[in-house]
Amino acid sequence: MKKDIYKTIKAPHITEKVTNLMNQSNQYAFKVDINSTKKEIKKAVEAYFSVEVNKVRVLKVKGKAKRSRHRIKQRPNWKKAYVSLAEGQSIDVGIE
Repeated sequence: MKKDIYKTIKAPHITEKVTNLMNQSNQYAFKVDINSTKKEIKKAVEAYFSVEVNKVRVLKVKGKAKRSRHRIKQRPNWKKAYVSLAEGQSIDVGIE
């Protein structure tokens, strides 16, 4: 079954660490669908942003347990993908 690229990539993940990676080693981070594979993520980024992807690294982030007054709630688990682009290419993720 072929996945839609808009369902594979959910949003860019912008943090201080990712901003440093963008400037130093041309890597970007995205929140992706929990069931996506590296090949699906690579194809989605290449199709959506029209860039060449060298490498994709993925990791699953465990959701935190949050306490409320009466019970402990669990935030959902999610998947993060670090994408390395070819030399000279970039993605505009909306930060200055």
